[in-house]
Amino acid sequence: MESPRAPHDWNVTPTEAVALQKRLREQLILEPPPGLRVTRLAGADISTEKGNDTGYGGMVVLDAATLEPVARAVAAVPLTFPYVPGLLSFRELPVLAAVWKRLTVRPDVLIFDGQGTAHPRRVGIACHGGLLFDIPSIGCAKSLLVGTPGKLAERRGATSPITHKGEVVGMAVRTRAGVSPVYVSPGHRMDLDTAVEWVLKASPRYREPETTRHAHRLVNAFRRSGGEAAELEEGRPG
Repeated sequence: MESPRAPHDWNVTPTEAVALQKRLREQLILEPPPGLRVTRLAGADISTEKGNDTGYGGMVVLDAATLEPVARAVAAVPLTFPYVPGLLSFRELPVLAAVWKRLTVRPDVLIFDGQGTAHPRRVGIACHGGLLFDIPSIGCAKSLLVGTPGKLAERRGATSPITHKGEVVGMAVRTRAGVSPVYVSPGHRMDLDTAVEWVLKASPRYREPETTRHAHRLVNAFRRSGGEAAELEEGRPG
């Protein structure tokens, strides 16, 4: 598969990264493509370990109707950017770009285990990744980075807007009755309503969507193998 075209140099300082985020924000399209038809969903995740400067990345593509895996890929790439809250994409996307290059089946929507517009500068990893891969993307995070949701009912499917500085930046979504919500926001070529719809469709049983669950298991197994699971890099289903 062709490599994504980086919209900028990855060799930047945190100060330069903040400035880049502000420019990238202007490129976001916060509505889905007309007539978006989703037959394949994918999840992306990274696994790291203390004392190791390698990022173990993976993506798993699922059939959107059955939520069964149809392809997957992994890559191990040195981490060159420090861990800085709000700048996660500059640390993790070079790893995921290597994964994307190896992915033999392209998804219609990519769900990131992180923020989209629910971000201090409205450019979380789902936004940045959507721009990089030119794909409709969604951020689905387990914790809030910014903003405050309103009261949320206990039933599955309950939602409450996340507001930050007077702006709705995402939605708290109860994917399982009585369980803590996830925090959903659009990435690129996506709107909030469509993002919430697909997160709920991808989360029929558990708190996290199946995209995230599959990707998380894949990258942890890959890291534990020392990055030697070559058979996982060929796009074969798991």
